[in-house]
Amino acid sequence: MSFGKVRPGDHAIVAEGFISRGAWSLIEDKFSDFAKAKLTDVVRFTLDEVLPAAELYEAQISKDPATRWKQVPPVIEELKNKAKAKGLWNLFLSKKHYPKHGTPLTNLEYAVMAEITGRGGHFGSEAFNCSAPDTGNMEVLAKYGNEEQQKKWLMPLLNGEIRSAFAMTERFIASSDATNIRTDIRQEGNEIVINGHKWWISGAGDPRCKLHILMGKSDAQNANQHRQQSIVLIPADTPGIKVVRPMQVFGYDDAPEGHCEVIYENVRVPLANLVKGWGAGFEIIQGRLGPGRIHHCMRSIGAAEAALDRMLTRVTDTRKRTFGKALYEHGTIVADIARSRMQIDQARLLVLSAASMIDKSDAKGAMRDIGMSKVVVPTAALEVIDRAMQAHGAEGISQDTPLAAAYAGLRTLRYADGPDEVHIQQIGKQELRRAEALWERQNRITGESEKKLKAAGIRSHL
Repeated sequence: MSFGKVRPGDHAIVAEGFISRGAWSLIEDKFSDFAKAKLTDVVRFTLDEVLPAAELYEAQISKDPATRWKQVPPVIEELKNKAKAKGLWNLFLSKKHYPKHGTPLTNLEYAVMAEITGRGGHFGSEAFNCSAPDTGNMEVLAKYGNEEQQKKWLMPLLNGEIRSAFAMTERFIASSDATNIRTDIRQEGNEIVINGHKWWISGAGDPRCKLHILMGKSDAQNANQHRQQSIVLIPADTPGIKVVRPMQVFGYDDAPEGHCEVIYENVRVPLANLVKGWGAGFEIIQGRLGPGRIHHCMRSIGAAEAALDRMLTRVTDTRKRTFGKALYEHGTIVADIARSRMQIDQARLLVLSAASMIDKSDAKGAMRDIGMSKVVVPTAALEVIDRAMQAHGAEGISQDTPLAAAYAGLRTLRYADGPDEVHIQQIGKQELRRAEALWERQNRITGESEKKLKAAGIRSHL
């Protein structure tokens, strides 16, 4: 079996049809020998271990409400142990930015690996200990946590021994503007007291969740709106934490992790649980959300590729014929396949550009590229999945394929880590900053043009 004409020396990612030879040629020379070998291992592990276990994982999620949020499918821990033994672990944490704890991979190298793991959905990335919200939380602890915080929380997360939650979004306010956050954080002696009402807190329902990283308002009177917030580490078993309910996305609750509504009522933690210092909340979340946004985009492309693969096998199924033709013989189907391929390849290049910019500067220096990716990729992936669902007929929106669940998960990304509208506004403002320089250049060109016309005895028509 081959995916196109395989040439001697083709990397596994090309030979398996996961990425085009053209796209790989753009980035191959930017991959170290170590990264190329790791990528081969990720491809093989995904094909041989992760994807064949996907249905088993779903089957092992308890349907009993009494145990649904207390049990973890055994197969995921088995896969994590296998991946860890093969060194396919914490691939997201670049050694360049986190020399003490990172893996010798660039963000660009990891981008391609993340795309492969995204073919298995959230389950796929968790097998490599590369799933949200833990990835962002580990980056917070690695970059901003002190030695004691890293020892207590980062190391167990890096080892895959525990899971975590990130508590930022709040109910009853417009959380897309983070300055609106009103969860109260105040110091009382040697303790920090937290009171607030959060929701859509990913990971809070997981029985393995041992840590909530919470953002709240600690200095509401500060004239600088971006110095009013702080970040606190809260053990998940701290008195006063109430997980109210798991939220649902189109009926999906994403058990056993969930996205939960959580109330923090007079929750007390030691002062030592403050991250970096008072008023550092905005700085920390920007450092966290930048890489997190691009990780989501990387995995989303993998989900889109998986959907297109399903569409191709569906329309070439000889049992499926309409109006005397195989599905793939209908022009609308062919056009949909082409549109999906073009959108995926366009989106991938945007993500690779953003990942490369993070490597060359940092997340802050790549915010424009990250923002564009965050808007374009989920929208493109949703359209690809929608076409795949359409080609499947009613089956495409049922529980018998992963397409509907993938669509629901991806739809949340148009809100998560900042809604499209916020990113679009920022991108537009950044573009407008170019106007002054453009006017200067245009006036210079116009002036030179008039000189040349005058010297030639020609009158300008303007």
